[in-house]
Parts: sequence; structure tokens; C-alpha cells
Amino acid sequence: MSPLLGHLLLAEVAVAHVEEMFQVISREHQASGRRLSAATLDRIRATLRAALNAALRAGLVEENPASLVALPPTRRPRAVVWIAARVQHWRKTGERPAVAVWTAAQTAQFLDAIAPHRLYAAYHLIALRGLRRGEAAGLRWCDVDLDEGTAAICRQLQRRDGRLMVCPPKTAHSTRVIALDRTTIAALRTHRSRQQAEAAPYGEGYRDSGYVFTNLNGDPVAPGRLTHVFQKLIAEHDVPPIRLHDLRHGAATLALAAGVQLKVVQEMLGHSSIVLTADTYTSVLPEVAHRAAEQTATHLLRAAGMVPGTTRRRGRALARRPRPTWGHTRTGLVRRRATSRRPVSAGPRPRARPPGRLRSDAAVSAA
Repeated sequence: MSPLLGHLLLAEVAVAHVEEMFQVISREHQASGRRLSAATLDRIRATLRAALNAALRAGLVEENPASLVALPPTRRPRAVVWIAARVQHWRKTGERPAVAVWTAAQTAQFLDAIAPHRLYAAYHLIALRGLRRGEAAGLRWCDVDLDEGTAAICRQLQRRDGRLMVCPPKTAHSTRVIALDRTTIAALRTHRSRQQAEAAPYGEGYRDSGYVFTNLNGDPVAPGRLTHVFQKLIAEHDVPPIRLHDLRHGAATLALAAGVQLKVVQEMLGHSSIVLTADTYTSVLPEVAHRAAEQTATHLLRAAGMVPGTTRRRGRALARRPRPTWGHTRTGLVRRRATSRRPVSAGPRPRARPPGRLRSDAAVSAA
């Protein structure tokens, strides 16, 4: 694509030029059949606005025309779960959501199916710990402590101008240390053994780059290749389609379904705000939604038997049945009907004679 504003002097750029630029971009994408979302247009404007703001601070321009351009409103897509009905609809019509996540069973099925693949550990790590693809590609063995079960996310790989470049993580909060579960540790140990076995045939020609995920010659794998291989594996194993980044969505969803606190999920993903975590990366799995629905219904049914604002049940309360007591008569031990409690002023209750010590009728007459 040729530059759309490059022929203009910086001071000549006006709102009309920026609007025309967006129209040309939209037409070219439509002609080629490529999808162009409102979010993509908004990111293009943000980049141009940042550059013109720098010129504005330097006094090279008097206003920022990119800030005055109106674009279609952006709506962040919410991830949906590939439930059975949605999978059936996709197989029938080919229609798929923009952002979708697998259920726990689907994720386990996919990971089990690709276990023999040489990049299995990369997808296992992304699916369980929510790494971005650039973070997974930039992970080095010196950043991983398999004995302690931790991994330091402190860099990422990005392709720029046709070359792989080491970049800092996306944001300051993206620099983090994540905990590794036992299954992920086992997957990484197996991957390291496989990597060492692959290096043997190359001999001195093998490039020991120190990265965890590499090509066969030892060079670090590009993030784009991780995506390409992932899409190929999805097609081979006939599972509902998702993007590689959707594995990151799924990691957050599965963690919340397992009862992990939202704050912990935020730290795992490296988000700067817990609101971003809650609003973007959390879908509701069917079993979690059903559990919540049942809990709500149970609460309502229990409340239905109570008088609003009180702790009393509806209807007349049943009188408490008095507990019978045992007493003694001349003929022996009998069950006596319970009466109300004796008042305190009535004095002590006379002691009942135990069985076997009752006086005879003759003794009573003589008395």
C-alpha cells in the first residue's frame, strides 16, 4: 500500500485529508475481501494522532486533524463459548463468532490430540497460563525455573520490517512472574528433551539461541508461525475454530470457572486494571452459569417461605409440643402430661420418690 499522506507537508495535513485516507483504506480492504473492523480504524487513528501530537508539542503544527476525525463507534467484542448448539450451527452454516473460547472439555481434547507435536508445550502454556503469542515466542530458558515452577515474562518477540525484534512487553504491568502448574512443568521438561534431541543432527550448525520455542535449527520461532501452525492444527483435528489469542481468553475463563479470584487472573494475564480483565477476557462457561442459576432459584424458594423484612415464616407457627415428664404414683412410675413451668415464687419442686421405695397402701392408711 502506498503512503496516503506522504505527499503532503506536515503543516498541510487537514481533517479532509485524514478522512480521505480512511475512505481509501476501507475501499481497498473491501475490494480485496479483507475484514476491516472499527477497532482497526481506531488504532490507525490513534497512531496518527500520537505522531501529530508530537508535532503539535514541537510547534510544527497548530492543531491535530486526526483528533477531529469522526469514526464509527467501536464495540469491544465479547467472547462466547463454543457450546454444542453453537458448534452445530457453525458446522451447518459456517457462521462463527468474532471471538470465541473452547469449553474445558474442548481445550483438553485439543491439547491431547496435538501432544506429539513439537510445539505442543507452547500451546499448552498459552492455554493454561494466558500468555500472548509474542510473550511465548520471546520466552527464554533462563527466564524459566522448572524446579520452583515459575516463569518470568519480561520480553516479547515481534516481526518488524521483515525481521524478528526483541521488544518489551505490551505494558508495564505485562512484566510479571507467573506460576507454573505440574502439568505445564512436565510439558516443558519434555519439550526441552525434544529440543536437545533435535540439536544433535545439526552438530555445529545448530544455533543455540536460548529460546524455549525454536525452529528446527535453533532460531526462535516467530509469533506469526505460532499462529499459522495453530490454525493448521485446528483444521487437522476438526475442532471449532478460534484464534490463537482466544486461547488467552480461554485461560482466563477456565481459571475463573475453577474458582480462581479475579485479582489473581488479572496478575496472571498482566493487565493494568481488574476492570479490563472482568470486561474483556471473562466468558461464562455453561456449567458455571447453570450453577449460578440453581443457586439463585434455591435462594428465591427459601425466601418465599419467609415474611418480607422479618425472620418469621408465613402462616401460623405451630405451637411447640410440650415435652412429657415422668412422675410417681402409688401404683408406680407413670407418664405425666407436661404443664407450664412452675413460677419461681412457688418454691422448689418436691422430689419424686424413686421406684421401689413407694410406701404400701397399708402404710398410707396407718399414717
